Amino acid sequence: MTTRVPVAVHAADELLQAGTIALLRPRPEVRLLGEDETDQAAVALAVVDRLDEQAVRLLRRLQRGSPARTGLVIGEFGHNALRLTIECGVGAVLRRAEADQDRLVSLVLALIRGEGVLPGDMLGRLLDHVGQLQRNAGESGGLSLSALTAREVEVLRLVSEGFDTGEIAVKMSYSERTVKNVLHEITTRLQLRNRAHAVGYVMRHGLI
Repeated sequence: MTTRVPVAVHAADELLQAGTIALLRPRPEVRLLGEDETDQAAVALAVVDRLDEQAVRLLRRLQRGSPARTGLVIGEFGHNALRLTIECGVGAVLRRAEADQDRLVSLVLALIRGEGVLPGDMLGRLLDHVGQLQRNAGESGGLSLSALTAREVEVLRLVSEGFDTGEIAVKMSYSERTVKNVLHEITTRLQLRNRAHAVGYVMRHGLI
């Protein structure tokens, strides 16, 4: 890469902070930011043991106060944590047990490309959650299919299944720029933070 990605690490304690920084510091793909530079971050990495109240406050703070894309590195990921993670604007999740140097860098680069990343079992939970929402769709109010075009719904469905922008373009026979424009239009019109937030939003209303 010609440009190093500016990354801010926000860890739950000093040990997690130091360990994450030690893994990322040697890599030429990233530029680690100091505490007084976090407003320059393109990617914010939240590193926590579990999604407790302190972790949720951190994610909410990053969601409100930073334009950076947020990635979550977490030790324990409970069954009820996925929806809350999406609502907090997290674009990618990595388990701490799997967080070696290469996977951390891959997470950062995926976030910069606007791609969502979930471990396989979490993706299964996501699809189960979608199915539950579809079964309950008749009870949901507010957003309706009329708020989204068929093309927008299909793009979001493919995003939720883990496809990146290029793969969606091939599947739908569009240019990659068109897919990016569709996603931008959705997030702008619904006042959402990113594509992961958009997927979570329409899932909660049973549209995908």
